[in-house]
Amino acid sequence: MRKLYSLFLLTFSIISFSQDHSHAIGRKLRFPDINGYKTLKCDLHQHTVFSDGSVWPDIRVQEALLDGLDAISLTEHLEYQPHKDDIPHPDRNRSYEIAIKEAGNHDLVIIKGSEITRKMPPGHCNAVFINDPNKLLLDDSIQVFREAKRQGAFIFWNHPNWMPQRKDGMETLTDVHRLLLKEKLLDGIEVVNDQTYSDEALQIALDNNLTIMGNSDIHKLIDWDFKVPEGGHRPLTLVFAKERNAESIKDALLNRRTIAVYKNLLIGRDEFLVPLIENSLKADSAKYIGKYNVLGVWITNNSSVDITLQNQTGYTLHNNNDMIVLKAGETTTIEIKTIDRKSEISLKFLVLSAVNAPNKHPLVTIRTKIEQTPQ
Repeated sequence: MRKLYSLFLLTFSIISFSQDHSHAIGRKLRFPDINGYKTLKCDLHQHTVFSDGSVWPDIRVQEALLDGLDAISLTEHLEYQPHKDDIPHPDRNRSYEIAIKEAGNHDLVIIKGSEITRKMPPGHCNAVFINDPNKLLLDDSIQVFREAKRQGAFIFWNHPNWMPQRKDGMETLTDVHRLLLKEKLLDGIEVVNDQTYSDEALQIALDNNLTIMGNSDIHKLIDWDFKVPEGGHRPLTLVFAKERNAESIKDALLNRRTIAVYKNLLIGRDEFLVPLIENSLKADSAKYIGKYNVLGVWITNNSSVDITLQNQTGYTLHNNNDMIVLKAGETTTIEIKTIDRKSEISLKFLVLSAVNAPNKHPLVTIRTKIEQTPQ
């Protein structure tokens, strides 16, 4: 059965590569390193049949390898166990153990985690980097967070905009959440979960110095839920770590060195957003077109997301209005009316496909020397 599923995923991958879509650089998700940090692609909220998911843990590992992820966590619900009659497992470490075995010698970090599943407040939260999920089976909704912290956990609030717990889809801090924040029992918040993004969650993160998270919360198949064959991809948390290991990932999360990725949207603080985007966009060449004073700049987008720019250069463009979409993995030519010929140029753009606060976008600069051609 495992071989059949692997063949199934391989077939999906071949189909996806043959499609004319944004994955011009292939299925494996890619983002550049920045500021001396390694950019690690992480999905720290996933489920299997050991809670309410539909697949065995080894499938989550295989999906992550196909997507080129660096780290995952299988965060099974502690309290919600709908498959327990069919798959009894008194030891809540079992999902992690199967995943570790499947990962084998592959270069994939498996982080032990669990989902604390409570009514609102506090709602659902993930505790990752724990030692023993069995010890989190506590009735008291605050004591379970304290026990997770005793185990050294990084804890984040899951899908705070989830409509079954927030009918209006609007996140607000309750007294329980304020207590968790006061006791330093809440470290991060999902601004992206599954198919949703939340401005309100982003504002809560900024107001309370929480780590910005984005995760799939996958229960079925990544390929189906996120339409990978058609060019889609799962949500991610990009973690900027010193090394490619669990210890460095935890350090980065605790120090808020993250960006959430949702479709073609990047969400984070400017400290990381700006260098990530600037490192993703490479000006391959720049030269004037023939004898004319219109500058052509060839820019390659080396990331796995389309990047939408708004012109802030101070010049008008010759082949666009003020909006430019740089497709993932592709090279785009921008023609700029510089009036006079220059030897180098700094191009400023507002990145409309990135947010650093609700309805606010970062400003990036692309610098390049200009090849001198005869007039």
